[in-house]
Amino acid sequence: MNDIGSGDIEVLSVFCAGDGRYGNPLGVVREGRNYPDETSRQALAAQLGFSETVFVDDPERGNVDIYTPGLRLLFAGYPLVGAAWLLDLEVVNPPVGEVWVRQDGEFTWITVRPEWSPPRILRRYDTVAEVDALPAPPPGEGWLYAWAWEDESAGRVRARGFPRRDDGIMEDEATGAAALLLTAELGRALNITQGRGSQILTAPGPDGWIEIGGRVRLLPPR
Repeated sequence: MNDIGSGDIEVLSVFCAGDGRYGNPLGVVREGRNYPDETSRQALAAQLGFSETVFVDDPERGNVDIYTPGLRLLFAGYPLVGAAWLLDLEVVNPPVGEVWVRQDGEFTWITVRPEWSPPRILRRYDTVAEVDALPAPPPGEGWLYAWAWEDESAGRVRARGFPRRDDGIMEDEATGAAALLLTAELGRALNITQGRGSQILTAPGPDGWIEIGGRVRLLPPR
């Protein structure tokens, strides 16, 4: 296997803060054909240990396959934002279907549907301090998105994401799918600060479509 960041496997930081810090690390395997089946892809995703790893099956058409360390996903938000930025495409194609992309200055946006997202428990807390004080992970079962209003009038949200799966990911630094579901539930544009300081922007569109946007940067080889 190539070294991480050597060319075959790139590492991106997706949903960075304005100063480039934070963001959720994403593995992108440019040559998906080097891992031709689900078994080999799952093994590599587990070995890399990122929240998610993307395998690029066709860089021109944007066909991609997404894995956590423990399972394959038909859809996930931050891997699609990262892959679209890296491949410089207007459309990416995960198993769930066609996802349109647009670039707006420093932000990469994807347009998606809430029903594509895996289930999440969206739990509102009264204060940001309560969200910040949660252990990683909190007790209980099921994927938990803990959130509170930081400034409701401005649509600013403080959030943390906890997969609560047995795959070594205690807390997800930035989660596009959960942000998508929260936006659908609240019915308004959001500016979400998740994890240590990652930023996710969302905007509801017509006919139930929702845009998710964020900054992406390429991490150095390691």
